[in-house]
Formats: sequence, C-alpha cells, structure tokens
Amino acid sequence: MSTAAGRAQPLLPRRPYPARSASHPAAPPQPRGHPWHAPAADNRASPNPTRPVLPARNIPATHQPPLSRHTTTSARDTSASDARQALPTQPCWCGRAGNGYCPAGGRGPGGLCFATAMAAEGSGGSTGAGVGRRLPPHSPSGLVLQTVEMHTGGEPLRIIPRLEAAEEAAAVGGLSLLALRREVAATQDHVRRALMHEPRGHGGMYGAVVVRGAAAAAGAHLAALFLHGAGYSAMCGHAVMALGRFALDYGLVAAPSCPETAVHLRCPCGPITAFVPWDGHRSGNPVRFHSVPAFAVTTDLAINVPGYGKVVVDIGYGGTFYAFLSAEQLGLDVCSSKIRDLVNAASAVTEAVRKQFKLHHPESEDLAFLYGTILTDGKDAFSEEPTTNICVFADEQVDRSPTGSGVTARIALQYHKGLIQLNQTRTFRSSTTGSLFTGKAVKEAKLGDYNTVVVEVSGEAFYIGTTTFTVEEEDPLKYGFFFK
Repeated sequence: MSTAAGRAQPLLPRRPYPARSASHPAAPPQPRGHPWHAPAADNRASPNPTRPVLPARNIPATHQPPLSRHTTTSARDTSASDARQALPTQPCWCGRAGNGYCPAGGRGPGGLCFATAMAAEGSGGSTGAGVGRRLPPHSPSGLVLQTVEMHTGGEPLRIIPRLEAAEEAAAVGGLSLLALRREVAATQDHVRRALMHEPRGHGGMYGAVVVRGAAAAAGAHLAALFLHGAGYSAMCGHAVMALGRFALDYGLVAAPSCPETAVHLRCPCGPITAFVPWDGHRSGNPVRFHSVPAFAVTTDLAINVPGYGKVVVDIGYGGTFYAFLSAEQLGLDVCSSKIRDLVNAASAVTEAVRKQFKLHHPESEDLAFLYGTILTDGKDAFSEEPTTNICVFADEQVDRSPTGSGVTARIALQYHKGLIQLNQTRTFRSSTTGSLFTGKAVKEAKLGDYNTVVVEVSGEAFYIGTTTFTVEEEDPLKYGFFFK
C-alpha cells in the first residue's frame, strides 16, 4: 500500500453532474442539524430536506495494490498543459486501463485511466498539492490505509478497498467468510480499531473490508466483512447499497449493463444481490438489494427488563437477529424522546433478551447472536405512510439510517403476522435523520424449519470523499480509543 518515494497521489473528485430530471433539480445542499447536538425538543433532522445536488464521485488515483499492472510514465512538477502527456508513476486504480476506457469513470486521454488523468489535470502543476503531494511523516512499517467514504441514509460507511492479509488468508486457508471474519478479528483487529475508533473514526462509525479474488468471492463480484465500533457483524444493508455503487464505479464488475446492473456480493450471512442504476459512466440511485431468507423467530415474547418492567417483543432475522418493540412500552416516543433515553432503553432490552432467550440459526451458530434492538412507533399494520424506528446495535451504537437488515427482519415479521402481502411496499423512516428506506417481501422460501421470505430493500447511497490514513509507531493512541 505504499507509493513511490513515499508520495501520495491526489484523490480528486469528478466535477458535479447536472440534475438528472425535473423531479430532482440541482440545489445547494441544505444545512441539517446533527441530532446528537440538537436541543432535546428538536433532536430530529427534517424528514423532508431539500434534495442536494448529486455528489461528485471521488476517484482515488492509487495506494491499493492494483488488479493488474498498468503504469504510467514518471513526472514531477508538471504544468496542467503537460499533465496529460506526463503523469505520475502509479498503478491504475481500477486495474483495467490501457485500452482507452476506464470503468471507473469513462475514457481517459491517451488511453490512460480516467482517474489517473484527473489526478494530473486537477493538480494544476503549481499548487504543490497535486502530483508531488507527500504523505505526512509515518512509520515505514506502519499502516497506510486508503479508504472511500460513503453514507447511506446518513449512516457512514468507510470502505477499505483491499486488505491484503484478509485476501491472503482466504486464498491460502480456503476459509469460509464466517471463518475469515474470525481470522481477521484475531489477527487484524488493529485495523478495525484504527479506522472505527477515535481519532480517525467516532462512536457511530461503520466500515467494510472489500475482499476480492476467486477464493474470497466464490463467483461473486466481491465479498465483504462488516466492521463497527465493537467488532464485526454478519450483515449490513446500508453497506450493501453503498458497496453496490462502489463495485460499479471502481471496476469490480467487468461489464456493467444499462439501465441497471446486478452486483453479486458475499456477506458473512450469505449471498446478497444488489441492483444498481448504471448510465454507462457512473452508478446512481436508488439502489435495492435482495436479502438472504428472512424469518420471524418468535412473536409476543414476554421479557422482564430491569428498570422498565415486563415488555413484549418480537424477534426477527434479516441477515442478523433483532428484537423489536414499540417505544411506547418503555414509556418513550421514538419520534420525540431524547436519543440518550432511547439508547438506554433499547440497550436494556438487548441485554435482557440475551439473558432470557436463546437464539438458533439453522445454518450456523456463528450467526446466532442478537445484534441489537429496534424501537418502533408501533405502526406494523400495512399503510402507505412511513413507519419510524431507531436501531441501537452492538455496544450502544445508533444507526443513522432506517437499518437495511432491520427493515428486512421487520418485513419478515409483518409478513409472518399476515399484516402485509407479497410485493406490498412499506416505507421506513429513521428516527435520527429522517432518511427513508423501502422494503417489501418479494418471494417465499424455506430455511431449515423456518418459513422465510426474500425481502427487497431500497435506499440511496452517496460518496462523500476519500481518505489516506497513516500511523506513527510512537503514537500511544495509534490504534484508536473508544469513548462513550
């Protein structure tokens, strides 16, 4: 992951695209208050903010080991007029340039990767911030990690495009993805801590390691390991939607098709297919995915929650297990109560369910854990109006989106109860940001003794930047710290 002479190539965005249609006109981004810092009486972002202009795509020039060895000629301190003829030595990010076409963004001058050309063009040759840009002082043997930053419905996703140790373990050891997750947790957890925890991350950070190669992806376009502040999850819907776009824009799909491309992913919970709009040059929104078989584990389960008394919960599986109940049972309102109060209550429910109910997954006991609790507004019966929820998962981490795997599990529960039918679409709103996902059961399936449904979840994922992280070995906090 190093570069020649320790120099980092600039990670420049493409220019913003014009509005796609009259229904989505370009408009300046509107400010939205951060829900954690807003006053208690106004701690929700508007559910209907003005739609911002479509974001430019940030195309990293390099840092990750290439898929193939396409290099350009060496040059330093070139002017903008010479940039197209003399470009920095670097492997092509997407790995398939050299034929005049770059799947990461379109045709590049002189048969070069578009990302490479944009890097040189954007440097201007005189600002000192472009082609000759240096990494800050760092340990030669330490981490240099390149990430692509995205969000889906407000929930962040820090994508690590390649972690060589994970791919080597998958290739050499022939590990399943669940076994690879255990291996990475045992040997590479410093990477998760460095990127999820402060000072590089924060209490709500979420990440995904992209694992490529035949052994890792087993016929899929990519495999993914999901990271959060407390560890590793089995499924993440918001990440799947973002990774679907990433796979197209960064050349992981050989021949994307218009107007929509199916992207096949392997997740620890099983195979997932994302369906991503593609206009011939870039991905778009909304992105939808088809889940693993989702099912109701139990309904109307009585649980004693210390400090709150007896409550009744449903437990559903949508790639991971969640407990569901209305916030009203806990004396709260999912739309107006303070987030801290909702987090405390949901965390208490999670701990109580873990102690009082044993989970089982028909395929793997590695999947048999309660990931979190989702508090709802109680509106489970079918309606055209959105239903609002908040998901508190892992170690009191709050999902800013409506939660893709949670929507999957909630649809499975509603279908099990006869509240919705196949292909009836429901809309789900995040209590924290007001962002929306839709979900519907698209077909029935069977998994062990469970009657299941495949659920389609749809939402919008956006690029927000790229980052290079470095480590100094003498830094006592080099692998981060967790602050609650």
